[in-house]
Amino acid sequence: MSEEAKEAWTTVVARSGIRSADQVELRYPNYRRLRVLLNPGMRLFLRLRMRGLHHVPRRGPVILAANHLSHVDPIMVIMATRRKAHYLAKDGHFVSGPRKWLMNATGQIETNRETGARDALSSAVALLEADKAVGIFPEGTRSKRTEAPYLLDGKTGVARLAATVPHATVVPVALIGTRDMMQPSAHKFPRFWRRVNITIGRGVTWEEWLIHPDGAALEDAEVIAMAEMEDDDLNAKMAVLQRQFTDQLMASLSHLGAP
Repeated sequence: MSEEAKEAWTTVVARSGIRSADQVELRYPNYRRLRVLLNPGMRLFLRLRMRGLHHVPRRGPVILAANHLSHVDPIMVIMATRRKAHYLAKDGHFVSGPRKWLMNATGQIETNRETGARDALSSAVALLEADKAVGIFPEGTRSKRTEAPYLLDGKTGVARLAATVPHATVVPVALIGTRDMMQPSAHKFPRFWRRVNITIGRGVTWEEWLIHPDGAALEDAEVIAMAEMEDDDLNAKMAVLQRQFTDQLMASLSHLGAP
């Protein structure tokens, strides 16, 4: 993408992107200590197989997009990645007890259920602008299907996030076996002896995807023209692009083995 096209996209984001949160408080004084304790345990006791870890950038903004089958999914991604992965968790997890400690210790972001997805995405934008890694479930919720395929249609929130921070790398993460480890409503505690496979695919930024022949395949001139569109036309164009990006991301998760 040319510099002129990048400048045009900045105008597009200002008109149609997600507003960044003014401030996101990060408190995770026990994160490193927790990883020191968990990682050896993970290697010794968990039947965990990880592939593609080299696809996770060591620096810069990253969106870790995984399928969602179980309550243990965020922990599996956090344990597998080489980055501090910040998930946006509902406020009910921060009330009291061990769950609250775990949420704060791992740097998760409390999201108020009253304001919902809008504030969650605003917080995610602020984290990405600070070069952090953000975990997200493109399906928008945990799959409750009882038979395969379990993978749901993706919501466009992940695409809106990627479009707003177009230099952030979106990395697909396929989780296989986490429901067998801990099935909601059936298992009170994780069954650590169950096999879990985590396969991480090659990431892509929105900037790359927008002009790639296998992505949106837009010419620089088309990107520049978007900045001059009327609001209704721009919103319609963005909706099409976000849907296409999301569908391709979900196809990537399926290709990586997400059940």
